[in-house]
Amino acid sequence: MGKLIGVGVGPGDPELLTLKAARLIAAADLLVYLSNEAGHSTARHIARIPIAQRPDNAAELALAMPMKLDRSAANAVYDEAALQISDALTNGQLVVFLCEGDPLIFGSFSYLLERLAGRFACEVVPGISSINGACAAVATPLTRQSESFAVVSGRQSLEQLTTALTQHAAVVILKAGQARPKILAALNAANRSRDAQYLEYIGRENERIVRDVSTLTAEAGPYFSMFLVTQKSEATCASSH
Repeated sequence: MGKLIGVGVGPGDPELLTLKAARLIAAADLLVYLSNEAGHSTARHIARIPIAQRPDNAAELALAMPMKLDRSAANAVYDEAALQISDALTNGQLVVFLCEGDPLIFGSFSYLLERLAGRFACEVVPGISSINGACAAVATPLTRQSESFAVVSGRQSLEQLTTALTQHAAVVILKAGQARPKILAALNAANRSRDAQYLEYIGRENERIVRDVSTLTAEAGPYFSMFLVTQKSEATCASSH
């Protein structure tokens, strides 16, 4: 029997892959990743350096994922992918699934894991998450000493977001794209707007950082966006952004 490995490729910078991730990507019998309906894969683009070491005819499986709130179409894609991956694993192949950020933090790998873990050997190679990438991009400590932090989804209610912002010194808000107007309202309600920074496409060529969120329009942003809310320190680190 083969082995399925979920590999985190980090938030965007191809140099943030771990050595272990690069080695396994280059050695995989079958490389699996999500793509949009036009065939572009962000995860594959991030991992392009070790992928270039693979033979030209090395097997790959792109999962075209419909970007819809209704999960039935996505579940059908994962069901079909599980069948194809099962065949490869039964034939003793090493299957590597590329996952943006970390495979187990809002990671797409979790959907394959729940379908295949009971029948096949599965492993996870952690990756640098967007949380770590965001803190590094703005050179801002996430927590210090006795501070706590929370990671919440922008898909939570306005009341839930406001409560998290009130109860925790630092809050990372992921899944912020469509929820940006609601998140801005929660920041205002919790009086945390001055503590917030907004980031898009961390570690990529089109990275964008907004340190004053009051300048943001209350409209939807891109899928790869997030808010980082931390208690301000008098000491700041110079940044090139």
